[in-house]
Amino acid sequence: MAIPARSILINVSRILFPLALVVSLYEATSRSSGILPFSNGDKVLHLLAFFTLAILDDFAFPGRGFGLRKMLPLVFYGILIEVIQLFLPYRSCDITDILADCGGQALYYLLIPVLKKIPILRERWSD
Repeated sequence: MAIPARSILINVSRILFPLALVVSLYEATSRSSGILPFSNGDKVLHLLAFFTLAILDDFAFPGRGFGLRKMLPLVFYGILIEVIQLFLPYRSCDITDILADCGGQALYYLLIPVLKKIPILRERWSD
């Protein structure tokens, strides 16, 4: 018997979501900075990280739509990262990083209608 694609998406997302949270925290607190070699590269990385966290969160728990119940914990996670960086001499706390985090989530929210048209991803929204 074949496993439905929706179950695979949910299970893979439930594995990858906490892993992505740990990796993003590690990257945000380590000495190595993965800053892209152009102006505001750090903000692009924040945007991409939180876009990824948003999609994994939404796919891991498809019973709830993507809204404040999913977005607010990620906003607080981004704030937590910035607070931790306050205490690291090789990092800095920046409010624009939190805005970029929110931007990544907003980007996912805005792209949901497009993602629903991709055959394998559309399974997330099937009943």
